[in-house]
Order: sequence, then structure tokens, then C-alpha cells
Amino acid sequence: MYDAIIVGAGAAGLSAALGLLRSPAMQAARENGVEPKILVISKLQPLRSHTGSAEGGIAATLGNVEHDDWHWHYYDTVKGGDWLVDQDAAQVLAQYAPETVINLERSGAAFSRTADGHIAQRRFGGHTADFGHAPIRRAAYSADRVGHQILFALWQQCVANGVEFAEEWVVTDLVLDEPLTAVQGVVAFDTHAGEVHALHARTVALATGGAGRLFHTTTNSWDLTGDGMALALEAGLQLEDMEFIQFHPTGLAHSGILLSEAVRSEGGVLRNARGEAFMQQYAPEHGDLAARDVVSRAILDQVDRGLGVPDPKDPNGPHDCVWLDMTGIPTEHMQQSLPQVLETIHTYADLDPSRDYVPIKPTAHYTMGGIPISLDGEVYRWHEGARSIIQGLYAAGECSCVSVHGANRLGGNSLLDACLFGNRAGAAIARKIMQPITDEGDADAVVCDALSDAPDDAPDDADTSDSSAAAGLSHAIATDGTDANGLAVAKGGNASDNIGEDLVGIAAERRRTDVQRLLAQDAGTTGSHQSGLAHGHNANSIGEAAGTDPAVPAASRDPDVKPAEHPDGNPYELMSELGEVMESALAVRCDAHSIEIARTWLHDTASPRTQALRSHAPTATFNQELIAIWEARHLTTLADAVLRASDARHESRGSLYRSDFTERDDEHYLAHSMTATGSDVLWQPVHILDMPPQARTY
Repeated sequence: MYDAIIVGAGAAGLSAALGLLRSPAMQAARENGVEPKILVISKLQPLRSHTGSAEGGIAATLGNVEHDDWHWHYYDTVKGGDWLVDQDAAQVLAQYAPETVINLERSGAAFSRTADGHIAQRRFGGHTADFGHAPIRRAAYSADRVGHQILFALWQQCVANGVEFAEEWVVTDLVLDEPLTAVQGVVAFDTHAGEVHALHARTVALATGGAGRLFHTTTNSWDLTGDGMALALEAGLQLEDMEFIQFHPTGLAHSGILLSEAVRSEGGVLRNARGEAFMQQYAPEHGDLAARDVVSRAILDQVDRGLGVPDPKDPNGPHDCVWLDMTGIPTEHMQQSLPQVLETIHTYADLDPSRDYVPIKPTAHYTMGGIPISLDGEVYRWHEGARSIIQGLYAAGECSCVSVHGANRLGGNSLLDACLFGNRAGAAIARKIMQPITDEGDADAVVCDALSDAPDDAPDDADTSDSSAAAGLSHAIATDGTDANGLAVAKGGNASDNIGEDLVGIAAERRRTDVQRLLAQDAGTTGSHQSGLAHGHNANSIGEAAGTDPAVPAASRDPDVKPAEHPDGNPYELMSELGEVMESALAVRCDAHSIEIARTWLHDTASPRTQALRSHAPTATFNQELIAIWEARHLTTLADAVLRASDARHESRGSLYRSDFTERDDEHYLAHSMTATGSDVLWQPVHILDMPPQARTY
């Protein structure tokens, strides 16, 4: 039994781990000799996480270069999100941004510096002074490699604090109790050993990143297949605001590799086929540094007018790009402030931006929606007009939705969201596992008694529910129906409430059967297998060639489905086709017809092909195709939610532009979509505090 499992090791997951370990509750526990059992599971080696790809900056009102005010950042965030932002969340983001950046610096993140030694800051799209009056230097940066600096600093701090990592493990199942009131644990697959693990946990935090692979052209790394969001859907939970997908204006044509917004903040200019700087037509006050959705739509409008250009690598191809002009930036300054952008352009476009225009086009970049969470990272369901907390389940980062980005995210707010709300989630987890509340008596007294009675020599690897000293606490939660945020709390939620029924073990058994079915090469093999999953988190060997293993049950295979009978049974090919379909349906703009075409293809073609996928290799160890099959399943599950949410919102707002509903409709759609598999889209009102909706112009 783990006290906490964190799934994902990018900025959000690592921040959650550090937030937990550095919290006052954890410090008090350590002073009493208690060391809870914590595990961070990562699909990749943590330093390969997509956080390292972030280039431009992290937003905070440090005021190191010019006077700034957190209220201005708050306003810009609400306006940038087209008033779909929950304003209580935006206030937290803006108020605690300076503290977050300073703590990153103290953790080892090396930011660029001003002449007097302070953290340097640059302009970024949509960030303004005095409530929208003029662009302001708010983004703290490290040349154009700020994500790299943050990722390495957080990882090194986790290593220094003794965090246990399970690297290159894939979480395949999120296990909740049957009423969907509490988390039980997760099922994970060790890609090195080819083994399934049943991992029981009192708390689980999902920090798995975004879902850029939904689209053919994306800035996202290959591994961002919406795993955490899909796991939540498959467990019966909802996703919030999944119709809002941000397309970054400046992806390198046609690779989609990000060319940071920092290029335009340093003096880069967008130009059409005539060489005209066109953004003043669309955003008179902010020009090239308008919000990203505004710039992306402007680029497509120029292309529609016949003013697009082809990729120089394909001069006879479509004229679906525009130029990014960096020739006005001094070469020495470019080399100092934009080294990664320069390297990318040289390597992948074979151009010299000091003298050549660079072809760019909008590319899928960020998922504004995700798993709905409270300000402390608690996952909830929207049920009968109220938030019902899932006990012990948390989320943070791009896979989550605290609704701080609304319908469109401002540049610099993503790293801030991941680090700030990841830290808050970690602190909340620490309070959860260290401060149980009982029906009678004082909670603090109960905690103190449990801590003082905890044995000093508790084994680190004991395979029981008392595997750590912290497990001496009852962890039984009784509630009056609300949590600290005033949110409705699901009754009866705790892993201990399902004594006698090992739901995690049952889920692991199903997953092992699934693995054997995917590996099966000979449909005629019969036999029965022995369970090794009923003993906590012990590993379960999948074995060698499943098709020749007499332990593989015949019932685990469909004799009518064989790899040889499906010439297109290739998960990579299927994901590529899915990306093309989703791009045609939703990239920057959409309508009911484009959405319906994609939904029909998804239902009639993609879903059956996904179910028919099988591994072409018979072994489970280091079988990347096996992982790709699960990723294809996740993407098709998630694509359905995105399309349904997009279809349900009959308006244009932020990143969602519907050509059949071109206006924003606050009367009917000033609300968050809540989408679950197999049920109608529900609507949750936006939290409006002191900024009523108004026109959004730049």
C-alpha cells in the first residue's frame, strides 16, 4: 500500500512530489519519525518529459524590468480565456506566481538576468499593463530553454529528497470504488520486465500532460497521448472544457516544431506572401503579440485570401503557411536570447533566420480542458448541480482543468499552472494522508497519537497495508458533506471502505488478460493461468511468447481476429490517420459538418480498428507496439469526448471558432462543458467574482 502515487514526472508531477515532501504536514511527520511511502510513475525517464520543450517563459509579476501588478495578470488571464476562466483560480494563479518563480530559482532553475542581477523578463502575447493598455515584460525566461531549466531543477530536488521513481512504467488503469467516490490505486505495466503491477494507494495524483497527438501536426512530443484524461474517462469520470484546443501560431512548417512566442517578443514579425506585416489589421494595439487564438485565426484568414506561402521544402505544395521574419533581430542578440529557435530552424528548415524568412503555420499545442479539479487539485464530478469530490484522487498540469485558462491559454501561464497547482496538490495530499478525521475526538490529537506510536524500524518494502509508518493512521474519513473549499464531498470515500474486495487486483487481472490477448500469436492455444495479482503490489510476469505459453487462457483471445487478417493493424498508422481526421475537423475552426464527419469516422472506422489491434511481437518486454496500442485506445476515447464537447457548444469562444456559430453567447454558454463517456454533456457555471464578461479585443 502506497500513501501517495503520482503519475507523471514533468513539471506538475515533480512539483506535486516536492509540494508533498516540503509541506508543513510532512515536516511535522518526519520530526516524529514517520516517512510515508510515495512513488512517482513515469512513462519516460523524467528528464525526457515534455516540460523540457517549453521555450519562452513563465509568467509572474516580479516587476524586475518594469512596474507590474498581480491584478493586471489576473485581468489578462481572464480576458485571454474569453471569460470562461474561473476567477477564483485566476486570482490564485496571479497572486502566487512571483512566489512560484522565486522558489524555482531557489531550487536551482537558472534564469536569464538583467544587468543588475535580477531575473530577466520579456513580453509575451496577451500580457499587459494597466488592464490591457500596453504590452508588459512579465515572462521570466532562460534564453529560450526555460522548460529545460525548470525540469532539471525539479528533478534534481526530487532526487535529493529521495523520491522513488518507477521509470518507463505505463499506468493502464485508474481504479475507483464502484460508486465513484474514492480512489483505490492504479494498475501499471513495467515495460522493462513486461510485468503488470497492482498498486494500491491511499492517494493518487494524475500529472500526465496533454494530448497533442490527437492532431497530425503538433508541438507536443511523441508520448503526449492524453493518457491521464483517457484513464479518467475509462474510470467513469468527466472531463471539463475539452472542446478548447490551442493551436500555437508559429509551428515550423510542416513539422509542427515550436518556434517560441519569444521570437515575436524579441522583434519577430509575421508577414504574408506580399511581405506585408498583417497582424495590425486584426489586433491594432498588440499586433504580433495578441493572444494565440487571435493570431492563429489571422494566419488562416491570410491563407484564405490567397496570401499564404508554401513551405520552401515543398515549393509546389499547398500555400498554407505565412512568413516569420526574424531579420530585424540583431544576430548577436538572437544567438543569446533564442539559441534553441536558431538551432531548430537551421536543423529542420535549412534556413538562416538572420537573412531568410521562415515558413510557419498554426499547430496543435495545448489542451485547455482536462480532468476537473478544485484549487487544491482534488478531482471531482459535476453531479446534480454540485461538485462531488473523489476522495484521494488529485490531478495537476495540462491533464487537469482548474479552469485557469478558460477558452484560451496565455503564453507563460502553462509552466506556472503546472508548478503552482502541482505544488498545491502535493501539499493537499500531505494533509490528506497525515491528518485523518474520525467520528469522535480532535483530529490533531489523533494524528499526534498515531505519529508518536509509529515504529521507528518500519520496513520500507513491506508488502502489506502497513508498509509504512504512516499506515498506522486509520485514514478513515468522515465528512459533513463539504471539504475545506466548501465543495460537496462524496460520502464513504476511502480505500479502506472496500475491505474484502481487491478492486485493484481485479483490474490488474483484467489487464494481464488483455496483455496476453494482445500478444497472442496462435488462437488455438489453450490452458489456464495462475493469478499472481492478489498480493498487493507484487509484479506479475507476462512471460515470453504468449501464444506458446500454456498458461495463456483460450478465453483471452478472439479467434476471429488475427494480425494477418488486418493489413492496417498498425497502431502508429491508426494514430496518424486519427490526427489527420481531427485536424481536418477541428484545427483552428470547425462547424457541425466537419465535426460529424470526424465522429462518423471515429465510430465506424477507428473504433473497430482500435479493438482489432494486436502486437506483432510475442513478448511483453520492451514491446513498444503494446504501449502504442494502449495509446491508440486512449486517443480514440479522448477524441470522442473532444468532438462531443465541440459539437455541444453552439458558439465561438477563445480557441473554439465555429463557422456556423460565429459569435460568443454568454446567455447560454458562459459555462464549462462536463463530458463523460456514454452520457450527455453537462454544464457547470463559470465562477465570476469581480470581472463580468466584456468584449475581448487586442
